[in-house]
Amino acid sequence: MDVQRITVLGAGSWGTAFAKVLADAGRDVTMWARRPEVAAEIRDVRVNAGYLPDVPLPENITATADAAEALAGAEAVVLAVPSQSLRANLTGWRALLPPGAILVSLAKGVELGTLKRMSEVIAEISERPENEIVVVSGPNLAREIAQEQPAAAVLACTDHERAVAIQRATSNAYFRPYTNTDVVGCELGGACKNVIALSCGMAVGMGYGANTVATLITRGLAEMARLGAKFGADPLTFAGLAGVGDLVATCSSPLSRNRTFGERLGHGDTVEQAQQAAGGQVAEGVMSCSSIRELAQTTGVDMPITDAMHRVCHEGLDPRAAGAELLGRQNKHEWS
Repeated sequence: MDVQRITVLGAGSWGTAFAKVLADAGRDVTMWARRPEVAAEIRDVRVNAGYLPDVPLPENITATADAAEALAGAEAVVLAVPSQSLRANLTGWRALLPPGAILVSLAKGVELGTLKRMSEVIAEISERPENEIVVVSGPNLAREIAQEQPAAAVLACTDHERAVAIQRATSNAYFRPYTNTDVVGCELGGACKNVIALSCGMAVGMGYGANTVATLITRGLAEMARLGAKFGADPLTFAGLAGVGDLVATCSSPLSRNRTFGERLGHGDTVEQAQQAAGGQVAEGVMSCSSIRELAQTTGVDMPITDAMHRVCHEGLDPRAAGAELLGRQNKHEWS
């Protein structure tokens, strides 16, 4: 199985960087942008100035604001919209999806209300079996990848052949993709790490150092692994690119929107003030902390950091009080 014509629906930072990855792997890429002026800029000026202003885009990327035009003849369709808007967007695109096209999800989150992973939302709305959906995860900060800094990712699909097809379509001199069949583990890791990155940012904003951040990363990984185990994920997934790899990158880099958002909360900003500072954008973890917390509660999984982030972001809990609560929890064995 080989895919040559690929459509990327969404022209944000990661969608644009991923389109460049595909183009640099020799694929013919069409991007869909919601705003016609963004599509024209990508197509005519070869840049997406609003998101990656210093990154020239390859000639084998074109763009349009017409979804039907973008999807015509696509052999793979990359969904590059935020997790909480995926359902609404995909509902509008469903009738336009080419039969047999591999659907590729870049979104990381758990849907509010339904508590579904992104591949489950895609399967429901597209009416496609889950073995036609490939999930992309890993330490993938968009700007670094767009600058062609070496990086790796994991491509998860229950159909190994489809995962390999996307692996071939994304493999280039700076981007190394690996395959995995553990979709559940990869998606839960990708969703949970955004929440843990909020906590790490808050710690930095409150003036804490490497010990505190490392503790949050490690205990956050334990939370992710517990939730994954409840849903049958492979424990090894959380030791890989979609687990600790993505977690470390997102929790450590100032390029991470979730970490930066958390840092402003640690400085004393409200969620609304942090959102204004981020140009009106809310970090994925601010929404996902609520859905992941509910998922954990309904299945009896202990996720204290996630619970604390929900209460900071949505119930007005002071970050310092949240830290005191976490430190004041009953002592226990590390692996219990």
